[in-house]
Amino acid sequence: MTQSSDDSGSVRLDKWLWAARFYKTRAIAKEMINGGKVHYNGARTKSSKNAEIGAILKIRQGYDDKEIVIKKLSEVRQSASIAQELYQETAASAAKRAVNAEARRLNILNNPAPDRKPDKKQRRELIRFKEF
Repeated sequence: MTQSSDDSGSVRLDKWLWAARFYKTRAIAKEMINGGKVHYNGARTKSSKNAEIGAILKIRQGYDDKEIVIKKLSEVRQSASIAQELYQETAASAAKRAVNAEARRLNILNNPAPDRKPDKKQRRELIRFKEF
């Protein structure tokens, strides 16, 4: 059932993303592809597109943009260690994600949340300020 790089079989893109554990279900994978969160070789694609070895995928997940290269094909969802062998993230993508994660972490440290919610008087002042 597992198709490796030696096999010439075809696997739908949504099924491959599910098997590679990028998304929890095929329905979510299909929704993300149709929503433009997944780009195949630099262009938007359909979920029915056949995945090819060597293709470059750009995947947006939350705050992160990942750029990966398909190494193997699989239509079966297996353990995480096997799923990681199906693709390889580019070095530039990993470095960019690390920089963005550090920036998010520093922003959280520099802008702490307020100690308490504004009281009624402060809320009125905020409303007045926003109206004018």
